[in-house]
Amino acid sequence: MVSETSGNGRAGGHDCGRTDRYAADQGTVDTRVQEYYSGRTGWDEHARLSAGSAQGSVEHTRTQELIRQRLAPGARVLDVGGATGVHAAPLAEDGYDVLLVDPVAAQVARAAQHGTFEARVGDARNLGAPNLDLVDGEFDAVLLLGPLYHLASREDRLLALREAVRVTRPGGTVVAAAITRLAGLVGGGYELFPPATWQAILEHGRAPDSIAFPVAHFHDAAELAAEAAEAGLSDVVVHGIEGPAGGALERVRLDAPEAPELIDAALTLARALSTTPGVADMSQHVLAIGTVSP
Repeated sequence: MVSETSGNGRAGGHDCGRTDRYAADQGTVDTRVQEYYSGRTGWDEHARLSAGSAQGSVEHTRTQELIRQRLAPGARVLDVGGATGVHAAPLAEDGYDVLLVDPVAAQVARAAQHGTFEARVGDARNLGAPNLDLVDGEFDAVLLLGPLYHLASREDRLLALREAVRVTRPGGTVVAAAITRLAGLVGGGYELFPPATWQAILEHGRAPDSIAFPVAHFHDAAELAAEAAEAGLSDVVVHGIEGPAGGALERVRLDAPEAPELIDAALTLARALSTTPGVADMSQHVLAIGTVSP
């Protein structure tokens, strides 16, 4: 999921250049999220999915496909951690009623420029905050396409998932994304870290504190499914978003002559192997989709 031609030092498509400035506590991660996505680091999340690598195109296409399979026409959708509206905008353009929430004010301001959906500043862990005041059962579907991998503790991730469940109507859908434990290894960047660091990632999902991208936790598919179920979702299915070819496409620019054919081939694999046991974890992202019980 890297959006540049060089995948070195990146996990999950984000710039993972080494830095030792940060500790691994959640308060520090929250500060890093503000720095990383506000433009102060030079990172552009919108460009990553829309104009960077061939991988970004596969990720965006498959995520949209999987979401839309669960949405009725005109559904009311909450996009939590929606960044600049890279997913909210196409949904709104197709008639869905979308509210975007993101903790980074600069991203919310950019999202609001679309003019086709509402955007507010807010935290996934507290959707009932005064500036949001989202009530129980308000939405047909809630998207968590980024918050979970910025939350270090299981308790915080369950809090975000439970908030999503709370504001979704009975019978509605919650869609939650995570970065896999193999993402950095598959996409490149593992050579920057000692083996002990990767052992902690692969066994526990523990993110190192020496990368610039403010990731706090890496999931495997089984762990994401378990968290979704514990938060109150039923009939949970976990999909591998990019499929096993996604990592290779990190190094192919979207404007490269070979990109269209490679994207088409990767999408074919991703669709065919989306829920194949063991293969989902070979994607850089996994997506849990579950139903809010009546």
